[in-house]
Amino acid sequence: MQSAPGSLGSLRQTAISATLRQSKMFSSLSPADLAMVADGCSLRSLQRGEMLFREGEKSEGFYVMQAGSVSIYKVTPDGREQIICVFRPPESFAEVTLATVDNYPANGMALEPSQVIVVNKARFRDLIRRQPELSLHMLGSMSLHLKHLVQSLQDIKGRQIEHRLAEWLMQQSPAASLGCPVGIDLQVSKKVLAGQLGVTSETLSRTFARFRAEGLISVKGAHIQIMDGARLATYRNV
Repeated sequence: MQSAPGSLGSLRQTAISATLRQSKMFSSLSPADLAMVADGCSLRSLQRGEMLFREGEKSEGFYVMQAGSVSIYKVTPDGREQIICVFRPPESFAEVTLATVDNYPANGMALEPSQVIVVNKARFRDLIRRQPELSLHMLGSMSLHLKHLVQSLQDIKGRQIEHRLAEWLMQQSPAASLGCPVGIDLQVSKKVLAGQLGVTSETLSRTFARFRAEGLISVKGAHIQIMDGARLATYRNV
């Protein structure tokens, strides 16, 4: 028995509302306010490698991840992709286009089959006029992104790649500092990880090789085994 079109629409809005509720930006909204936000949203599916938006394109709104992952990056003058951040469910991104710019300031690309909630700019702005407290949620989300960006720039400019990679590995597996072997399965390609750490793929490969030679880690494909977390942690001060 097929569901009626209205039922499908209701199920879709329920799914959108459930994802929005998990996002920090919307977690404290009342059910009525959340329903109003959901009414101004649509869903977009992306294949791996498909562009969500390109730098300079006119923005249609901002996004909340429902499934998969999206990389936000800029292209450097020498043609290298500098990854700013990778977003996963239920994170939101591109809110800056609501307040300050009409065009996307960077590129957005799906790293795997993904689905995003598109929050329409015009409808959300109208909603903010009627519900001013929503602007506080938007500013809070934008401030978190700014904090992450500033930290990333500090890491890239002021820290050696050994420090950055060791820090990243320890963040993925806090228990490694206790001395027990810990396994990590990479959720992104090594090329994407290199972009997140602000280095070339070749530099990242050399650093992995150095850590392997020192007995700190072992690497098999996308699986990384931290063999000596205590010594690896010392690189965080390099």
